Amino acid sequence: MTSKTLLPSPEATAAFAKRLAAELTPGDTLLLEGPLGSGKSHFARSVIHALQASADQPPEDVPSPTFTLVQTYIAGTAEIWHADLYRLTAPDEVFELGLDEAWQTAICLIEWPDRLGDAAPAGAVTLTFGHTDDDDTRTLMITGPNGPLRTKIEGALND
Repeated sequence: MTSKTLLPSPEATAAFAKRLAAELTPGDTLLLEGPLGSGKSHFARSVIHALQASADQPPEDVPSPTFTLVQTYIAGTAEIWHADLYRLTAPDEVFELGLDEAWQTAICLIEWPDRLGDAAPAGAVTLTFGHTDDDDTRTLMITGPNGPLRTKIEGALND
């Protein structure tokens, strides 16, 4: 099932991320797709900062994990994995990173999920960000199974 919406500004993207972060729990995996500059890292950074704020922690620097592949963060008792799989060459490299275990125990934000091949977790939901004619506006397409994570995402969009 697929649904599509517009995020009219970077602030709207951050606000959606903050609302969604309040609902995320370990075991939730978001697959973030879209071309360079479409807002994937901005969204991930906003989720991480919102989770840290809800745990009364100061926001950490959240660089894109393009070269490190995975950055981990702690927000209260929750572990957050932010991965950028752009440089992976084969899906089996995901297992070397330990992502398969993190899918069970952490909140996972995965950029360039096409590198996973068939290895993506069954309950994951894909958020595809896209450009529009307006430099600030992004399209957001939500694809994935109906279930608890999808319900959290749609609820955060409708708040």
